[in-house]
Parts: sequence; structure tokens; C-alpha cells
Amino acid sequence: MTEQRVAIAFPMIGPTSFAEVGRFMAINPFARRRVALASAALGYPVLSAFQRTEDGYTEISQVAFVINSLAAADWAEAALGITPEICVGPSFGGRALAAYSGALPFEDVIRLTAELAREELDHFAAGPSAATTSVSQLIVRTPEEALNDVLGKMTERGEWQEISGYFDHDVHLVSMHENCLESFKKEIRAHGGYALTTFQPAVHSHVLEPLREHYRNTVYARFSIGAPRIPTISDLDGALIETADRMRSTLVDSVTRPVHWGRVTKTLLERGITTICVAGPDHLVHRLSSLRANFELIPAGPDEATRPVPSPRHRAGS
Repeated sequence: MTEQRVAIAFPMIGPTSFAEVGRFMAINPFARRRVALASAALGYPVLSAFQRTEDGYTEISQVAFVINSLAAADWAEAALGITPEICVGPSFGGRALAAYSGALPFEDVIRLTAELAREELDHFAAGPSAATTSVSQLIVRTPEEALNDVLGKMTERGEWQEISGYFDHDVHLVSMHENCLESFKKEIRAHGGYALTTFQPAVHSHVLEPLREHYRNTVYARFSIGAPRIPTISDLDGALIETADRMRSTLVDSVTRPVHWGRVTKTLLERGITTICVAGPDHLVHRLSSLRANFELIPAGPDEATRPVPSPRHRAGS
């Protein structure tokens, strides 16, 4: 029997609405515990605030996404017998990763997430900028050859664009000026691809350099980030994060640098990982064909955590 070696992966795209995860947060004991700790850290009732908020990347919805991701990991360990030997949290999942790996206490991650959301809002409210007029578009079913054709035509027209996320051979996140978005989506559809989520302002883009510097000099300067206590993979280059400085720079630099999921996959394979538990409200990771082809994927989201579960069946080394 092949030895099972397990990794935990946190979702890379969030947050979610109360309608999607509210029941989980209200009835799951692991989520209830995390909600209580987060409420104490922020000084207000998280669940009530989340229930009242509008959909989108609000402060409380970002906090809730972190809570749900970590609570799902707690549940997976207890209910499914998951014992991960390495973890990864690409893009937005990096905040849950910081707590799970032990680089930051959970309460600090909650405060950090809330402060980053407030600072981002204030930063962009200051006035128009290259960032506020840019977007990032998630596209699927668009092979690299087709995407390169579309991007080449944009370059010929003098339109700025850059790839902000390399998720799979046919799944990418592309940043551009907002006035180029509709023509970009039209050309992607002409190649048989699909345009899914649009982010505005752009994410993982060099146009966010002023925001990255602001985060580094203000918000992150107020938190003491340590080295991870379990092996942790950087979503920026696939390398192991082994020091406090590297953990800090990975969190800060993710604002402007693209996600390279293929490099993460390479590291997981090199370390002999056979199984990935996707912990949290996931809309993308479990759909990546490169992962389905190379690993057993165990979903551990709010839906799974609110259903009856059989006795533990997934344990590393069993």
C-alpha cells in the first residue's frame, strides 16, 4: 500500500457570503470557537457583523474567510484524521496559512486581516490611481497558447497587461486597464475560454506597489511574524518558507507578485505528497486539473463540515 503523505491547502480566492457559510459558522463547534476568539480580538461580534454586511471584500467578510478556512482545517484534523506534513495558502489563503503554520497567533492574523482591509479602503479612497483603474480577470479553459495570442494582440495595440496568477495550463489571472476588460473577455470567449471573477482594483500586480509599501511600513510593522513551525510552501516561487523574514516578505510581496501554483505543485511532488486536503470555502483549487491528475483531493469546506462524517479514514502514513 502506498504511504499517504498529506498537505493542507487553503483556498486562494475569497471571501464568501454569509448565505454560503453562515450555517457552518453558527453550528460547527470548531467554527464557533474561532468566531468567539475573533470576536474577542476585534471587540465586536463577528457573526452578527458578517450577517449584516454586503457581499464583497469587506473587512468582516475577509475576517470570516480566514475564520472559516482555519475552522475547516480544525474539523478535517478531528473528523477526517488529517495529519498534514506541509501546508500552502496561495493568494488570499496566505493569511490562514500564517496562523496554521504558527508564524502568527490566530488573534493576530484576525487583527492583521481587519487592519489590511481598512488600510486598503482608505488607500484607494484617496483618489484615482493606476491601481483603481485596473482590474484582474480570472479566466478558465484558455490554454496558454490561446492566452498568449490574446495578450500579444493587446501588446500590439499598446494595451498594458500582465499575468497575476498562473494556476493551471488553462487557468490564469490577468491584470489590465479596466477599459480593456470587455474586449479582453470577448477575445477569450472567441478562443473557447470563460471569464469568471473580476477583481477591481487589480490583485498581485505591480500597479499596487504603493499599497505594498504602505502595508509594509504601517500594518505589517505592527506585527511580530515568526518562522513557521511546520513546513510551508511559498505561492510566489514554490520554495519552502523557513525563516521569519521569508514569511514576512512572502505575505508583503504577494500584493505585487503573481501566484505560481505550478511551482507549488512541483514542490509537493518532490516531497512525495500524495494527498491534498483543501480546507475552507474553495471555488478553484479542487478544480485544477494538474492537482486532480497528481494527487488525491479531499474537500474540507463548510459544506462537508456540516454533514455527518464516518470514522476517520484519511491519516498520513496509514
